Amino acid sequence: MESSILTLLIFIPVAGAVLMLPFAKLYGKENVHYYKWIAAITTGIQLALAWILYQNFNPALSISESPFTVQIDWIKHFNIQYFLGVDGLSMPMVLLTALLSFICIIASWKIEKQSLGYFSLFLLLDAGMMGVFLSLDFFLFYIFWEVMLLPMYFLIGVWGGPQRMYAAIKFFLYTLFGSVFMLLALLALYFYSDPHTFNLITLIQTVGNIDATIWGLNVKYLIWISLFIGFAIKVPIVPFHTWLPLAHVEAPTAISVILAGVLLKMGTYGLLRISYPLLPGEVVNFSYILAVLGVINIIWGAVNAIAQIDLKKMVAYSSVSHMGYVLLGMAAAISESPAGAQAGMNGALMQMFNHGTITAMLFLLVGMLYDRTHHRWITFPRDYEKPELAGLPGFGGLGAKVPVYTGFVALAFFAGLGLPALSGFISEAMCFIGGFSVFRTLTIIGTLGILLNAVYFLRAYQSIFLGPLNEKYKDLTDISRRELVTIVPLAIIILFFGVYPTPLINMIAPAMDGIIKIVQSVI
Repeated sequence: MESSILTLLIFIPVAGAVLMLPFAKLYGKENVHYYKWIAAITTGIQLALAWILYQNFNPALSISESPFTVQIDWIKHFNIQYFLGVDGLSMPMVLLTALLSFICIIASWKIEKQSLGYFSLFLLLDAGMMGVFLSLDFFLFYIFWEVMLLPMYFLIGVWGGPQRMYAAIKFFLYTLFGSVFMLLALLALYFYSDPHTFNLITLIQTVGNIDATIWGLNVKYLIWISLFIGFAIKVPIVPFHTWLPLAHVEAPTAISVILAGVLLKMGTYGLLRISYPLLPGEVVNFSYILAVLGVINIIWGAVNAIAQIDLKKMVAYSSVSHMGYVLLGMAAAISESPAGAQAGMNGALMQMFNHGTITAMLFLLVGMLYDRTHHRWITFPRDYEKPELAGLPGFGGLGAKVPVYTGFVALAFFAGLGLPALSGFISEAMCFIGGFSVFRTLTIIGTLGILLNAVYFLRAYQSIFLGPLNEKYKDLTDISRRELVTIVPLAIIILFFGVYPTPLINMIAPAMDGIIKIVQSVI
């Protein structure tokens, strides 16, 4: 069971998607009932397997020592392997992916348009995401990375908003552009390594021996730049971020959750899984730039969030800002202070997980409001279709009408603010501690992001929920039981890790210590 559980985590969603085909033949393509239940059961089984994996996971064991490892020759001629494994770096991402996939199926319960296509594509997307986090062969990693592209393109392009095709094409082109650079890096690593291999564990030991140049430039430097571009687009790092706000705005609620909760983390995960252990010398040389880019993300994302009058777009830009904390924490790997390096790296991975749960909750709540009011305007735009509403508040006083919903929004907003006793505070604080140990001026500038976060979150909360009730929404209904199923687990996680982060830290610390040692070995 130990070795097969990783394969099951990836391919159970594929089995669920395939299982839908005979149901489509027997009961018709538009019979939503069958497809959503197949998707729910499939993702539920995946979540249960992820929990079993976590319960039996020992973070102190290396990948080579872990019983949860699959290594089979796949394409022998090119030394390509079906190589799966899990450690403290991937375990939080596996849990996050399984949880959000299940929640998103529940959140998609009312999807009726081409339901067979929607739920089958979602399951294929789920398989691709899980494959990325479990792959330890770079070629296999790349395949799963590309597998995600087409399902996400169609999920945005078919089930999205009015500008869905433009958003989908922009997402596709940006991601494909990054994939080209990743492919070039993959090929360079293979052909310049001795022996020729895609095995990431072997490459850690052999890449250091590469001493070649192309066009007078060091090959390892070019590989680092290529990988960085590929991963930076996915994070996204400014200035590669312009695809994200539009994709979020146009995507259906569940797909926005996956975009922000999981896909954004793949960029930073790729850097930690591949770039950091394979190219530690380049990490040291590039760390200051990474810290600068992190601070730019923090400030730029927050400033743009303040400028938004579309609630969903505001949350999208907040994600750009919060991923900046991850970059700042990652840059601290070069710190001369062991405590600083550990705080930064552990905080970065914690922020990846915590932001995944917080932003997922935010997008779900925005989607619930949109389902009831059919708009997301904090303030109606000047060119609004109804001129009499232009420039006026979009909501107002909803707190008294929908108190339960208002309470959950307050929790999610305060978590996004990074208030103590909520999970975002711990991870952000650790990123700042790590950053301050080596980049003091940059970190001080980065703390301005906390103040800017408060501006847009509190402004939005006041405008939507406080003051007199907008009579237009006097019949608004509070959160439903189905919606509670999607929100409550995330709220519990945010509160639990805000008060008691030890289980998460214990899970990730050994893996992060290993990466720190590799980076520090070349200083």
